[in-house]
Amino acid sequence: MAVEEEGLRVFQSVKIKIGEAKNLPSYPGPNKMRDCYCTVNLDQEEVFRTKIVEKSLCPFYGEDFYCEIPRRFRQLAFYIFDRDVFRRASIIGKVAIQKEDLPKYHNRDTWFQLQHVDADSEVQGKVHLELRLNEVITDTGIVCHKLATRILECQGLPIVNGQCDPYATVTLAGPYRSEAKKTKVKKKTNNPQFDEVFYFEVTRPSSYSRKSHFDFEEEDVDKLEIRVDLWNASNLKFGDEFLGELRVPLQVLRQSSSHKAWYFLQPRDNGSKNLKPGDLGSLRLNVVYTEDHVFSSDSYSPLRDLLLKSADVEPVSASAAHVLGEVCREKQEAAIPLVRLFLHYGRVVPFISAIASAEVQRTQDPNTIFRGNSLTSKCIDETMKLAGMQYLHVTLKPTIEEICQSHKPCEIDPVKLKDGESLESNMETLRQYVDRVFNVITKSGVSCPTVMCDIFFSLREAAAKRFQDDLDVRYTAVSSFIFLRFFAPAILSPNLFQLTPHHTDPQTSRTLTLISKTIQTLGSLSKSKSASFKESYMATFYEFFNEQKYADAVKNFLDLISSSGRRDPKSVEQPLLLKEGFMIKRAQGRKRFGMKNFKKRWFRLTNHEFTYQRNKGDPPLCSIPIENILAVEPLEEESFKMKNMFQVIQPERALYIQANNCVEAKAWIDVLTKVSQCNQKRLTVYHPSAYLNGHWLCCRASSDTATGCSPCTSGLPANIQLDIDGDRETERIYSLFNSYMSKLEKMQGVPESHVLLLRPEGVSRMEKDATAAHRRHRPGPGAPPSGAKASEAAELQRSRSVGGLLQKGDPPSCIKKLYRESESEDQGKDLKCDPEEVTSHADLKEHKWEESQHILGKADRESGTAEPEEQDPESPQLEDLLEEEVATCATREEKRSQMDVGDLSEDETRTSWVCCIPYSTRKKVKQSV
Repeated sequence: MAVEEEGLRVFQSVKIKIGEAKNLPSYPGPNKMRDCYCTVNLDQEEVFRTKIVEKSLCPFYGEDFYCEIPRRFRQLAFYIFDRDVFRRASIIGKVAIQKEDLPKYHNRDTWFQLQHVDADSEVQGKVHLELRLNEVITDTGIVCHKLATRILECQGLPIVNGQCDPYATVTLAGPYRSEAKKTKVKKKTNNPQFDEVFYFEVTRPSSYSRKSHFDFEEEDVDKLEIRVDLWNASNLKFGDEFLGELRVPLQVLRQSSSHKAWYFLQPRDNGSKNLKPGDLGSLRLNVVYTEDHVFSSDSYSPLRDLLLKSADVEPVSASAAHVLGEVCREKQEAAIPLVRLFLHYGRVVPFISAIASAEVQRTQDPNTIFRGNSLTSKCIDETMKLAGMQYLHVTLKPTIEEICQSHKPCEIDPVKLKDGESLESNMETLRQYVDRVFNVITKSGVSCPTVMCDIFFSLREAAAKRFQDDLDVRYTAVSSFIFLRFFAPAILSPNLFQLTPHHTDPQTSRTLTLISKTIQTLGSLSKSKSASFKESYMATFYEFFNEQKYADAVKNFLDLISSSGRRDPKSVEQPLLLKEGFMIKRAQGRKRFGMKNFKKRWFRLTNHEFTYQRNKGDPPLCSIPIENILAVEPLEEESFKMKNMFQVIQPERALYIQANNCVEAKAWIDVLTKVSQCNQKRLTVYHPSAYLNGHWLCCRASSDTATGCSPCTSGLPANIQLDIDGDRETERIYSLFNSYMSKLEKMQGVPESHVLLLRPEGVSRMEKDATAAHRRHRPGPGAPPSGAKASEAAELQRSRSVGGLLQKGDPPSCIKKLYRESESEDQGKDLKCDPEEVTSHADLKEHKWEESQHILGKADRESGTAEPEEQDPESPQLEDLLEEEVATCATREEKRSQMDVGDLSEDETRTSWVCCIPYSTRKKVKQSV
């Protein structure tokens, strides 16, 4: 779900690593320890919650969170809560980062001081206000001035204690006066429509007597201000809750007698800033906020077509996709958008087969095949992550959950044994766990996704052809991915692959570490690994598995998943659990209305049906076959005065559901839409509001079977495992090419006139138009220059995300300008932009995948297998890293331009934060520097 901005789709995403808190204030009791958890909030809406860390003043969370942000927001907030013995939560402190400040902390581990949380500072939303200064002639002919203040509406107010009944107070304040008036209360809405006008006298006729009419000194109009306070009407004895305020000086009417604008609500200063900021401790965070600005699909056609032909280029090293992998600082940076683009258009298997064959031909030793961090390895990793995540869950999740719940000790290191534990008993328990995990993996071949099987087949064939004397290379070429880079990392850190909701406890983590090491050793197919283990206890334990049946089972599994053209219907027919969780549903078929008809239920979605029950594990109360889902669409808030609602439309009726927050609502809508995308009777139009009191609220039609009045949203890919926007990935690739322009030019080493590598046919005309367009300056997104055509306006809105900063670059249709730039009229300007500072578009779980693979990347040291020279020399040893549950990725500080955003008017914000820098100017300045 993208935020639309006049022909431009803006995709917002945030990737957060919540590290740890330290020096939290002690509990005012004898124990002094606290049970704390952390929440992530978009403005005031909670979208994620960590586990509870008990009995600690320095809790370590180590949890990662990623989401696509479906709406506009002002700040990202983190709250630390303490749960007392009565299971009540109280706020300790918070960290709030304004949206415009996110680039300052981009992809950096940063300690933030916790701030005190005051109800008067927790504000969100905005107000539409109109001011007009009128001259009024009295009956005696004397002129005075009156101020008309009109409160039109508010948007995005917070929901307090599950409800929002807002009203506003309007005050004309000055040095010697304060006059207040109040609007009506609007029930059950956080987007109230007030449309009320209040009049204030701002000057008096000279004939008035001060004592009889005024008790204050004459004052200048410029010293007056209008203050609007928003309140939530509460029935509690503690009074109404403050929602925010805004102050507008009447100086805004100096140039014109009327003023109309949107204003963000601001916190109220109540004098609580005398508390020391360090009293509450601090929180370590790593935040990556990304914006992707995507244009129409036609804009990307030349580059997209060029990339999709990469598999057919001879040699493949001359293809556009391979060139991108060579110039990027990290292979993963290029692999993520390339794989997603090729998957979207069904070209990932030919591309990976081509680059894999080229890498195999360059490999001299079969023992080092696919062991390096090459473009091939990264692309296969990314493909397994995208196409195989559901397969991973179906295979491992039940067993991992059982291991976590049983909580049996499995320590086999005599030095680490606790008092009362038996080494023989622990070893037997661990052996049973390894056998169970090994069996579910080797028996899961029929469920392996077809795209993975086709890739494994190409790897197997290329390796067998290159090393004909080595009979095992056809197995090791596949096992190095499926075991070392897929199953073993998931067992080691199941929370990184959503197999568990949180980090496991230390004892369970140690058990999973030992299982992971044994499984990857079994998958390597060496006849004897006992003597190669660094730890003697592991060598002793592995003697249990030095049997031929284990090697045969691995080979049979690898043969099955690397078979060409395998199509097993069972992998499609078996139910796959796609999503589950608690939500609130409206009772179906009721004629009376009220909150009692909204009940909390456990929802469960598979590729066969959509069900709900009272609690997890109970019999279903209702089951909706997937083929009966005609559409899944958002529901307008005005229907039931409730946020984050959506509807699952069936032939008889619509099921109305409320999710916990906007992120969860989007996730459910997406997965329900994808799984029902191929239904033959899907609707093309729907009703965006509910059917209440005998009519549809949206179109007022009286029949409950009336045809919908709004078009359904565009369809999503039918593949329930993938949600890829091809244009978005092409935009990311274009950004990468633009970022590494200097490296591209150095790599070419040929005159500019001979650079034709990335020049598609028919690009000259587009380049000419785009060059002229780029010489115009744009004041902001969505505001085309005067006289510009619609097509030129779209091209001029080309932007790149550096955190939240937009930078104007070449239009996507002009691919040749990646290598050849025309003379710019702006070359005399002193503008600087380092192309290395452009934000890499982070994928859903990029660093999660990397952490686990770094942990297991050198597993073959234990088997005596040599590693290639291109292996990262700084990668830690397997034995050391496997003891750690979370690997901290290296980070670097990114320099960012600071944005000057006004804190009052949204109109001002829209025109002040955009930096418009033509690429040709940036290039020339960079070269001069």
